[in-house]
Amino acid sequence: MEQKLAEEERRKNLEKARYDFKRALEELRQYSGRGTELISLYIPPTRQIHEVMAYLRNEYSQSSNIKSKSTRKNVMAAIESIMSRLKAYKTPPPNGLVFFVGHVPKAGDQTEMVAYVLEPPEPISTYLYRCDSRFYLEPLEDMLVEKKSYGLIVIDRNEATIGLLRGKRIQVIRNIQSRVMGKHRQGGQSSVRFERLIEIAVHEYFKKVGDAANEAFLQEPELQGILIGGPGSTKRVFAEKDYLHHELKKKIIDLIDTGYTDEYGLRELVQNAERVLADIEMVKEKRLMQRFLREVRKPNGGLAAYGEEEVRRALELGAVDTLLISEDLREYRLKFRCPSCGKEVSLKEKEKIVAPTCPECGSTMEIVEKVDLVDEYYDLGEMGGAKVVLVSTDTEEGEMLKRAFGGVAAILRYKVDTTT
Repeated sequence: MEQKLAEEERRKNLEKARYDFKRALEELRQYSGRGTELISLYIPPTRQIHEVMAYLRNEYSQSSNIKSKSTRKNVMAAIESIMSRLKAYKTPPPNGLVFFVGHVPKAGDQTEMVAYVLEPPEPISTYLYRCDSRFYLEPLEDMLVEKKSYGLIVIDRNEATIGLLRGKRIQVIRNIQSRVMGKHRQGGQSSVRFERLIEIAVHEYFKKVGDAANEAFLQEPELQGILIGGPGSTKRVFAEKDYLHHELKKKIIDLIDTGYTDEYGLRELVQNAERVLADIEMVKEKRLMQRFLREVRKPNGGLAAYGEEEVRRALELGAVDTLLISEDLREYRLKFRCPSCGKEVSLKEKEKIVAPTCPECGSTMEIVEKVDLVDEYYDLGEMGGAKVVLVSTDTEEGEMLKRAFGGVAAILRYKVDTTT
C-alpha cells in the first residue's frame, strides 16, 4: 500500500513538473529581443560549473566589442545575471541546467530583463551557448513529445483506419477504402468466379492495410503494443494472417469489437480497450471526467462542483475528493500598482495581459504579482487533501471541462452548500 501511494505521489509530482515546464516554454516562445540580446545556455550534467563560469567570463569580455551601445549593455547584463545565478550551484542537477536570460522590449524604447532557469525532464547531452533575437527552445520542445505509443487499427471489408495512441492523444495516420465487391446473385460457374475475385480483392486490400501499418509502426522505437478493432471476424482474419510484419505481430495485445472503422472507430477502440490500457493517462482522465459528469446529471447536482467560485468554496471547506483542472486553462490572478500614487488593483485576466490605467491619477499601472490559476488551484487542492488531476483537451470530455465548466471542476467527498 505504501509503495502504491509513493508511486502515485511520484507520478503526480512528475505531472505537475511537466506542466510547469510546458508553461515556461509557452512563455519563452512569446519573447523576442532587439538584435541578438537573448541568451540561451544549455549546461549538461557532466559539465563542471567552473568551466562554464570561465566560458561566460570570456563571452563577457568579447561582448565589450559589440558596436551597438544598447545591445552591448544588455548582453553584458544578461551574462552577469547568469553568472550570479550559477554561483548557487556546485554541480549541475542530474538532467543539467538551462538558462534563458535577456532584455525584451516594453512600452516605447524601454526594455526589461527576463530570466528563466529550468531543469529539463530529460538529460541534456550537449553544451550550448547562443545569443539571438529569440530563445533557442528546440531541444526542450523535443523533450515534451511523448515517446511511448500504441498502434491502432480498425478494419472491416469496407475500410480501415490506422492511428497511434501517444500519451493522451490519438493521431490518425491513414484511412484506406477497399474496393471489395459486395454480395452478388450469379450462380454456377459465375458464382465461383466472383467468389474468387472477391477473395483476391480482400487479400490485396488487407495487404495494403498491412503495408501502411508496417510503415507507420516500425518507425516507432517505443511502440508498446498494437490494438486491432472492428465489427465481426474481419479483424481476426487480418491479425492471424501475415499482413503485419512478424515483429509487429508479436506486439498485438488484443482484438476489440468496435462498431466503426473510421476516425471515430479509433476513439471507440481505445475506449473499449480500457481493461488493457488501464494505466494509460488518457483512459484515467476519461474515467474521472465520466464520473464527474454522472454526478452533474443527478437531479440535485450530486457530488459535483464546477466554476471558480463553487470549486474554491468547496476546497476551502475541505470537501473536494478529486480536483479536475484543464491543462489549457490560461488565466491569471494579477495585482497591479500605480508607480505614481501607489494605488493597487487586483484583477483576473486571460492569456493577453494588458496593464490598466490607474483610476486615481490615470497613469499606466505595473504588475507586482502574477499567479497562474492552475498553480493556485493545485496548491489549494493539495492543502485540502484532494487528488489533483491535470486534464488534457485531447478527449471530448477534456474539451468539455474547458468549454462547458470553465476549466475547473471537482468531485466532492460530501454534499456542501457552495453558494454561501
